Amino acid sequence: MKNRIKLFLLIFLFCINWTSIKANEEFDFNITEIEITNNGNFFRGLKRGSVITNNNQLIITANIFEYDKTTNILKAKGNVTAEDKIKDYIIKTNYITYYKNEERIVTKGATNAFISSKYKVSSEDVILDRKLDILKSNKKTIIFDNKFNRYETDIMYYTIDKNVFKGSNVKIYTNINKTKNEKEFYLFKDGIFNLSDKNFIASDTKIYVKKNIFDEEKNDPRIFGKSSKKIGNITQIKKAIFTSCKLDDDCPPWSIKAKNIIHDQEKKDIIYDNPILRVYDFPVFYFPKFSHPDPTVRRRSGFLQPQLNSSNVLGSSLHIPYFHTLSDKTDITFKPTIFDDSIYMLQSEYRQKSENSNFVADVGLTKGYKNKSEGSKKNSIGHLFAKFTSKLNLNNFIKSDLDFSIQKTTKDTFLKVFETNLINMNKSIKPSNQDKLKSEINLKLQNKDYNFNSGFIAYESLSGENSDRYEYVLPYYDFSRQVYKNNIFNLNFTSSGDNNLSETNKLKSTVNNNLNLDSVDFFSDFGFRNKFSINFKNLNSVGKNVDNYKSSPQVEIMNLVNLESSFPLIKTENEYNNLITPKLSLRVNPSDMKNYTDAERNLNANNIFDINRLGISDSFEQGKSLTLGIDYKKESLENINKYFELKLAGVLRDVEQRNIPKSTSINQKSSNLFGSSKYNFSENFNLDYDFSIDNDLNTFEQNSVGFGLNFNKFSNELKLTEYNGKMGDTNVWENSSMIKFNEDNSLTFNTRRNRKLSLTEYYNLVYEYKNDCLVAGIKYNKSYYEDRDLKPSEDLLFTITFFPISQYEQKIDDLYN
Repeated sequence: MKNRIKLFLLIFLFCINWTSIKANEEFDFNITEIEITNNGNFFRGLKRGSVITNNNQLIITANIFEYDKTTNILKAKGNVTAEDKIKDYIIKTNYITYYKNEERIVTKGATNAFISSKYKVSSEDVILDRKLDILKSNKKTIIFDNKFNRYETDIMYYTIDKNVFKGSNVKIYTNINKTKNEKEFYLFKDGIFNLSDKNFIASDTKIYVKKNIFDEEKNDPRIFGKSSKKIGNITQIKKAIFTSCKLDDDCPPWSIKAKNIIHDQEKKDIIYDNPILRVYDFPVFYFPKFSHPDPTVRRRSGFLQPQLNSSNVLGSSLHIPYFHTLSDKTDITFKPTIFDDSIYMLQSEYRQKSENSNFVADVGLTKGYKNKSEGSKKNSIGHLFAKFTSKLNLNNFIKSDLDFSIQKTTKDTFLKVFETNLINMNKSIKPSNQDKLKSEINLKLQNKDYNFNSGFIAYESLSGENSDRYEYVLPYYDFSRQVYKNNIFNLNFTSSGDNNLSETNKLKSTVNNNLNLDSVDFFSDFGFRNKFSINFKNLNSVGKNVDNYKSSPQVEIMNLVNLESSFPLIKTENEYNNLITPKLSLRVNPSDMKNYTDAERNLNANNIFDINRLGISDSFEQGKSLTLGIDYKKESLENINKYFELKLAGVLRDVEQRNIPKSTSINQKSSNLFGSSKYNFSENFNLDYDFSIDNDLNTFEQNSVGFGLNFNKFSNELKLTEYNGKMGDTNVWENSSMIKFNEDNSLTFNTRRNRKLSLTEYYNLVYEYKNDCLVAGIKYNKSYYEDRDLKPSEDLLFTITFFPISQYEQKIDDLYN
């Protein structure tokens, strides 16, 4: 009998430990070890397991459970997970209390909730009301969604079934998966936010756009408002202020204050209702309505930054560009400009881009311009600047490009008179020379073995007689190839040719073939560094009404042998390295050269050892010459910016060579002595001096002195240039100074004076205030330059730029008219 009782007790204990136990039919306990006390009213699960509600909706997993049947309260401790299978949420924490009668779960400590696999809520001491599906906490809470957005709030009241939360001091980050500088965030004092459709309504609002949205890392673009709401694609901010200026404790340099700022996400528009432009919180301009594309738009139809300009010739002008997209690959910018002197410019820039080609064209018509020299007659001016580039992707070529460009204007002084109004023209098509236009077709081929370049060019001079203003190069070509290379020398072949028609009846045709053998540097046992080159030239030419070229075809063979040697020496002292390098170049050309005796060439100690120091393509330097020079440098071992450098060089010949440009002096048996020195006393002070002294060692034919000072907040650059005798007839000095009062304020002064004519060519005095978002300045310009429509002028201008919305320039005297 006793044995049967023992067996029964063992079976009973085994069932308690391993069988699911129901407590008052509220919960099912699946736990490996349970203690039951208090007459069966208190359950304690000592090892990890799970508790399931009687409807199988909620599953709680934990290390330890405590359940009181009398109060119907369940407590779970240690790595707790509560999962609602029907409402699709999971709560993870270390301690919860489940008040079953009230259907309320209270957590203690750090808590994470995962809702519908879309949202993660991280908080502390959370209360879950299962009847109302409300999740709330008075502690700081962070909510993540599956769109890389992050919500931070001091107080959280979350409606689970609607995915809506109410919060206080809410901070929202967008695009948190991207780099730090691209983050955007929003601040709201209080608000209600729908995580599903992103709608919200909130009080005090601050929106911080990513810093580099306007391509300026120092900006802090932002919108502040009294309240805000978002419904669908429309976000409205009431009593709002926008600025892009750097964030600090002071008021921003500029801002736009509006009754409402509305953002249409679908149309990607930002609309300002009754905006006022304020400078340092002072109202300066009012608009009834103002709108522009939002910062995410890179290609969208709409008005661009307006610009106000001033010119001593044209007066004030207003530039209002409008950008219009034609397709994914094409767009156009209409750029009308209205002047206060009954002049208007209708200008458009068209762009088309594909995978292998790019086309840009700027075309315009200016009406009402009156040339001062032509009285009251008004003229129309047209211009066309365009460029087409195409990748041909030809087989067997690394690169194969075809370019076409055209530059044309009906007014010679157009580029100078309208310079201010053309400042924003596409740089790829804008003429780089205000005195000459260039149109060209160019083919570029790059092969692994050679390079080939060919095309047609038409130049138009914007000065001189109409009959002589054009020059045509029809066609031209350049070919280069490395024929052979080893450890001793390189053998290169180049060929070029063109047909050149200029001044109506001057025709020149050339084919120029060059074969150059250049050795590598090799050192003798005594430390001499030597190298040599042998250069052959075959010139095929014919000319008509051109100096140096005959009317019948000519075939010429020329060669030049050059031997170079130097003896580099170095001496190291305690604080300095002393380097001295004597060097020489022996050149022999037994053939003749073209007559360049009157050509102007600039030779100095820095380029005198160049193989083509005369800059001539159809001839080698004639005769035999010996170029001697010495370089000396003393440099600090501790400061690389502190050094003294001196170069001296000259040329000796056996006989005079009349065909060599006399301006260089190396046509003589003994040339001028060329010198160049540079003394960097420190990072703050340097002195440059270049000179050329006649072989009598008494007459300086060239002096060039440069003085640079950079000390604390003051910097100055002064340069004096003088040419005399056979080297020219010039004597000018120019100066540029700047005082930087602080990080934002500076004063600059520039001037140039022609001492030969006792004439100051210009004065430019500019005071400028500049920060990350505003540039304001006063400019005093006085110019003595005169060229047809351009007359000497004296202007006092006020300029201001509100980055990135507008630019304004106005004469000071016009402000009072």
